[in-house]
Amino acid sequence: MTSKFNKEYWENKYKINSTGWDIGYASTPLTNYFEQLDNKKLKILIPGGGNCYEAEYLFEQGFKNVFVIDIAEQPLLNFKKRFPNFPESHLINDDFFNHNGKYDLIVEQTFFCALDPVLRNNYVDKMDSLLNTNGKLAGLLFNFELTDAGPPFGGNADHYNQLFNKKFEILTLESCTNSIKPRLGRELFFIFEKNN
Repeated sequence: MTSKFNKEYWENKYKINSTGWDIGYASTPLTNYFEQLDNKKLKILIPGGGNCYEAEYLFEQGFKNVFVIDIAEQPLLNFKKRFPNFPESHLINDDFFNHNGKYDLIVEQTFFCALDPVLRNNYVDKMDSLLNTNGKLAGLLFNFELTDAGPPFGGNADHYNQLFNKKFEILTLESCTNSIKPRLGRELFFIFEKNN
């Protein structure tokens, strides 16, 4: 399925630094979640990782099995320059939907909201295929009306429940209480576990 939000679109966005959601550091709700993870050997994927602040945070906390995939090369180049200690082989410049692999945890941070909404069912199927048994998809989803005026594209808890519950057990899906100020009341924190 084709979309106007293709590689060229995102390369241009990152070259002029106009994604609209890059906060310049790892998001507080995600860092709080990461601090609760005990197993540093988890194989983690961050799709649409952008400037990779969450990957940097995880790596600095001892998670060495972290991978980032982005359709745009520019943010990956930015990250390599900013954080040269991160393994270059863990930075994947490709379309997420072409990616194959198996992961214990996939971190969602502004990737879902950047996709054309017609791809949402494909997103759910791809996440299911990339996760190991009992693997988790966790992170943040925007909580505002879904319209054609995006990215970012919104949604709400009911929409996300209906979308994900065929392939995932909804462990957590709730209003985020520790969002950064501009996103307060507009984010849902979630943890979904792959159905076996």
